[in-house]
Amino acid sequence: MELKLKRPIAFFDLETTGINVAKDRITEIAILKISPNGKQESLTMRINPTIPISPEAVEITGITDDDLKDCPKFPEVGKEIYAFIDGCDLGGYNSNRFDIPLLAEEFLRADIDFDLSKRRHVDVQVIFHKMEQRTLSAAYKFYCGKELTNAHAAEADTLATYEVLKGQLDMYSEELENDIDKLDKFSKQSRNVDFAGKVALDENDVEVFNFGKHKGVPVREVFTKEPNYYKWMMGADFPLYTKKILTGIKLKMSFGK
Repeated sequence: MELKLKRPIAFFDLETTGINVAKDRITEIAILKISPNGKQESLTMRINPTIPISPEAVEITGITDDDLKDCPKFPEVGKEIYAFIDGCDLGGYNSNRFDIPLLAEEFLRADIDFDLSKRRHVDVQVIFHKMEQRTLSAAYKFYCGKELTNAHAAEADTLATYEVLKGQLDMYSEELENDIDKLDKFSKQSRNVDFAGKVALDENDVEVFNFGKHKGVPVREVFTKEPNYYKWMMGADFPLYTKKILTGIKLKMSFGK
């Protein structure tokens, strides 16, 4: 079953120096952009992360520091990547928890204002885990009847993710609607405002803290009663996208919105 699209969707996969969203960097990115008319465009590039790759990541991906020493750094290619996915919804495998927030961090470090609030995010892993509880390789075999022979190569994983989603739409035609808005909602496992899950929406759609001593308390209430809490979070080791969300709330408060 082909996707019914109102605007392009970009499936992407990252290979990285490690698994810390706030601190690790991209070593390889592959993007497959699908347009509403079915046109497919791809972009794959390796990136010099400027920090050492963890031994665990080298073992999984096979990408070493030496492989990337002559590759461009993210600030050098960030605008090209941004232009390629501009106006696109986003799709991936475990992308809501890892790939999207890490990509957002890279954009923000490169001074590229990457706003995720107007994009739909379809996480194929969430759909898969809700339905079958498996890995990407198993998902590829289960839904597509094929072996994923080049797993953990970004381009192979990206293409497999796209094919798995189409297979899911075929297999769960009664449960899943071929509509990106609906798939976006189905992919969500929480009501997080930021991808790190530090801020969430309560039952009244009010932003509340989702961790620590103020868990469940509205952000605006905390910032009003304890102004230094905002300063502490800005100076602490939280992801840049979380800080961007909090700064937006703080600015709205300043303008009485």
